Parts: sequence; C-alpha cells; structure tokens
Amino acid sequence: MSFLQKKIFDLFPSSFGLDLSDLSIKVLRMESEGKLHRVSGYTSAALPVGSVIDGEILKPEIVIDVMRKLMENPTMKKMHTRKVMCSLPETKAFLRVISLPKMDEKEVQGAIQWEIEANIPLTLDQVYYDWQILDETLSVEAGKMNILVVAVARSVVDQFVEVLEAAGLEVVGLETESIAQARSLLAETEEKATTLIVDIGDRRTSFLIAVGSTPCFTSSVPLSSQMITDSIAKDLRISFQEAEDIKIKQGLGSIALRGPVLKAALPVLESIAAEIEKSIDFYLENLHYSKGIDTIVLCGGGANMKGLLPYMTRRLNRDVVFGNPWVNVHLGKRLPPIDRNHAVQYSTAIGLALRGLDEYEDFA
Repeated sequence: MSFLQKKIFDLFPSSFGLDLSDLSIKVLRMESEGKLHRVSGYTSAALPVGSVIDGEILKPEIVIDVMRKLMENPTMKKMHTRKVMCSLPETKAFLRVISLPKMDEKEVQGAIQWEIEANIPLTLDQVYYDWQILDETLSVEAGKMNILVVAVARSVVDQFVEVLEAAGLEVVGLETESIAQARSLLAETEEKATTLIVDIGDRRTSFLIAVGSTPCFTSSVPLSSQMITDSIAKDLRISFQEAEDIKIKQGLGSIALRGPVLKAALPVLESIAAEIEKSIDFYLENLHYSKGIDTIVLCGGGANMKGLLPYMTRRLNRDVVFGNPWVNVHLGKRLPPIDRNHAVQYSTAIGLALRGLDEYEDFA
C-alpha cells in the first residue's frame, strides 16, 4: 500500500528497500532472475542518538548526511539505482480492518473516510490514506466484506519524502513497517495461519497480528532492547557498554538456573511478555478474524539475545519461533547473504525490497 500519488503497480523493479528507524538506516536491493531472486547488495549505517525519535526526524540535516554517505558506499554504487521504497514508522500509522456491507468502490471511499475521521485525531486533509478490499482470508459475515485501511499523517510522509529526495534518492513508494515485515516473515504458503510478530527494537517493541499475510492489528509499546541492557547494567553495577557486550555474547544464560543476567533482565522481559498476552487477549476478544494465535514470531535486533526464545516459549506456553525473513525469497541453490541471526534486523528492508519486484502485488 503506497502513500504517494503513484500506486504500487507503478513501482520499478530496480528499486531498493530502505528501513529508516530511530537509530539506524538499513538498505537492501533484490533483483529477479527468472523465477529466482538475487540480493544485489545490502548495507547499514548508524544514526546519531536524537536524530530520529519515535519515528519523527528531528535532525533532518544529519539524516540526509548519513544517507548521502551511505549512497557513496561501494555496495550501494553496485546497485546502480537511486529508486527507493522506504518504510514509515508504525507509531505514526493507523492500520485497521473494517467490515462493511458489500458495495461499490465509490461507496467504500465514503465509508472509509468516515472511519478515518472517527478513529484518528486528524482531519482527512491532514493524512495520506490507502485502502484495499481483502479476499476471504479473514472471517467475515455473509453479505459483508473486509477492507484494510492505512493512514499516516501528511506531515510525516512529506518529511520522509523531503529527506530522501534531499539525499538524492527517487522515492517510488512508502510502506508501513508492519506491512513490509508481513511480506518478509510470513510464508506465502501459510494462507490460514494466524501469526503474532513481535519486533523487539532498540527503542520500542511492536506487535503485528496477521491472518495469512494480511495484517489486521498493530500496536507498539516503549519497551526495548536498550531497556534490557539498562536493566542489566544497573543490576550488575556495570557500564551500559559492558552490559551490552554481556547481553550479546552471553545472553540470558540458563533459564532453569536463573543466573544474574536473567534476573537483571527479568523485569523488562516480563513486561514484554505481559504486553504480548495483552495483544493476544485484545485480538481474541475484539477482532474475531480467526480462532486463535497459531505462532509467535520474534524479530528485530533484540530477538538475537541468546536464551530469549526458550524464555518466551516457557513464559507464554505457546509456539514461539525465530523469524526467517528469507522465507519468501527464492534463492535457488544460493545461501542467504546474511545469516539468519542478523537477517531478522533486515526483515523490514527485505520486505520493502520484495515489494520493489514487479511480480509482487499487495497482500490480499
């Protein structure tokens, strides 16, 4: 779903995916070779703290400078394109599935405008919005149809486009993080499965519930990988960097023995687990698009922490797996260019890169 005047089908196959988050920029380009895909390049760059906060670009000149330097990277030069498909922050987006009586598209337009005005604190002329009639993957009453609606403040979209263009890039599409992640992490073959994606980032944890590959609920909370590091540093009385090194190299340690690192991280981990349960409860009590959550998928930089998977599996008493963003990438006999542990950090960029391929259409 695009928030530019261009619709998705105007995308160029030569575009690359760019994931702009609070602390980093990640880019990845994919090309089609017959029925196979080839990753023609990827790279990342850190953003100075405070440049982007909660999805809002506060220091555009710094972000532009980092982007320009990134484009001069030899890896980027090999991509031979400046056409970009960029992510939009989930915290600035409104995503909702609405159920309406079956009607023609003109009538749908009016109903969607009413829904947007009723649910977000902005007027229609202050947002870009897009919508799509869904197939029957989600449960729907007879005589009705489900429609996915996404809206983002014009100020956010315009700022992202302005920054990208100032860095010398040609923006061919913008897409929310959740839709890009659904494309990279949810197998095309699992059409009926209901999945909860938990993205543990540096600044926040985001939740996405999808039936098949169709997103139907998103939320985020200010719980993060950095908070886990802070908790370890405070409890063990060490520096933030020492705590980060322990978290990366040692992880949580034995879940059964409950060592000092696990004990230190436990308050944040418990809060994340509680928010996961809240998201599941809200979905089951209010949305009813399927009978339950089949699988929980962990992604984001914080998901790499050793011991997190068994902890969450035991704590939630559910099927919890590590995300595989290559699940819909057809590499043939080639091995993925990024190992699975690091690839989860590129899940949004991979989803955006897949969107840039001409054989990919919207998720319905």
